[in-house]
Amino acid sequence: MRSARSRAVQTPVRCEFSDAHYHHVDVEPVRRIAQKPPGENSLVDVPYYPLNSFGPLMKGMVIGGLGIFHVFVAQFAIGGGALMCYFQWLAMTGRNPNARILLDSYFRVLVLISFVIGALTGVGMWFTSIQVSPRTIGMMVEEFHWLWATEWTFFCLEITAGYAFYRYATVLGDRARLTLLILYTAAAWFSLFWINGILSWQLTPGQWVESGHIWPGFFNPTFWPSLFFRTVVAMTLASLVACVVINTIKELDVEARRGLINRAAHFLAPMALMPLLGAWFLAAMPADSRSWVMGGSAAMTLFMSVAVGSSVLIGGYALIGLIRQKLYINGATATLLCALALAATAGGEYVREGVRKPYTIRQTLFANSITEPEIARLRQLGSVAEDPYPLRDADFYPNDQLRLGAKVFRFQCSVCHTTDGANGLTHLAGTWTTDQKRLNIAKLQHTKPFMPPFAGTPEEVESLVQLIEWMSDGSPKSWPDTTRQAPLMQIQAWLDEAGMKPTIEQVAAAVEHN
Repeated sequence: MRSARSRAVQTPVRCEFSDAHYHHVDVEPVRRIAQKPPGENSLVDVPYYPLNSFGPLMKGMVIGGLGIFHVFVAQFAIGGGALMCYFQWLAMTGRNPNARILLDSYFRVLVLISFVIGALTGVGMWFTSIQVSPRTIGMMVEEFHWLWATEWTFFCLEITAGYAFYRYATVLGDRARLTLLILYTAAAWFSLFWINGILSWQLTPGQWVESGHIWPGFFNPTFWPSLFFRTVVAMTLASLVACVVINTIKELDVEARRGLINRAAHFLAPMALMPLLGAWFLAAMPADSRSWVMGGSAAMTLFMSVAVGSSVLIGGYALIGLIRQKLYINGATATLLCALALAATAGGEYVREGVRKPYTIRQTLFANSITEPEIARLRQLGSVAEDPYPLRDADFYPNDQLRLGAKVFRFQCSVCHTTDGANGLTHLAGTWTTDQKRLNIAKLQHTKPFMPPFAGTPEEVESLVQLIEWMSDGSPKSWPDTTRQAPLMQIQAWLDEAGMKPTIEQVAAAVEHN
């Protein structure tokens, strides 16, 4: 049976929003390239896509910002449905006479956020993801297309049940209303169930790498802790938003609001499980990814601290103030807690995306959408030798060497870096000496273990070095071409010493040893 990694490089990926040029990559030439001596031509084709620039904004920031907001909204929609079931039950059983008033107000918020904002950000996520990393999205669809279809079926059921409640709740009996809400909630949760498996597969693909079967990949090592953790988060968000909504109901006095808030606070109780679920998720992560979070990467550790700190503040207030002492919470405080929840979501999602480095799909596809077998070809022929897309502003660069460097940057670097904006190369490497740049780029995975190996020729390394120096010098109108003077043999020796494999296994071994 072919391995999943082999099938992955075979995948023909279509960009649906443009006339993208792509190739069908056959697995047999991939195997032949591993057997062929250096210097021989390869039959492997590498797919190229038109890549858009977002100017000074890093592409990861664009998709990350949109993704964080979408996840926040989507998880609220799931927990909101469950909370409405609870309040419908309270209304039916007479346990809280004001529960029905909250239901009407809360559902309008749920419809606005879930149906309108959630749908818009969801479509925006797909569109932006395809602009930023079309090959990753293509591989996710290729491997899990039937699971995506299943998830979309549940999403349609969620929308249908929600709309039916919105349209007919006032004329339905209590039992029918509860049935619709249960249907809505179950559909929303199962939508999370399917998406969670695909997203967690990117970090921990498990036995899928060797077997190629989707179920070992879907029920991967981080599937269950991630699913349970997200379910608790969904309940937390639903409760905090309910506290905001309750404070907007003018027809209720403070005591009536307090009664509803105390009921809504029950959905905060599962937060007590967050430390256990978080520890479970960390234990299931690869050792090198866990090391980024535990101090190996300042950014990962910082964002993890934001997520944990915000969650602790919310949990402490909820468990002691709202549940134990049954305090009243006003709208301002409830809104502040929602803002903390958004911060916790942002920190957690940033970490979830960041700890996959240098991969976007672990052990299969690097963050720059290059596979490990393809590096061999690109080291021989050049990473952009067959890139059919011209530079948008080619005349801006003084010579061909800088134009080559710009194309290398666009193909290998631009998904995570800008030239001089967020995470810009001039900020990261502008002060290095010329030889430092040559060495550090040629041995990229050794310079930073969360970086993929450089996939190009010595000439391309030199062109990228000169591009950084030219930009750091203010982008003058003339610049010398150093191709002939550059120590290309030395760069080639560094490339050979670095090899074509990432260094995360060394990181993992060091973590296990310590």
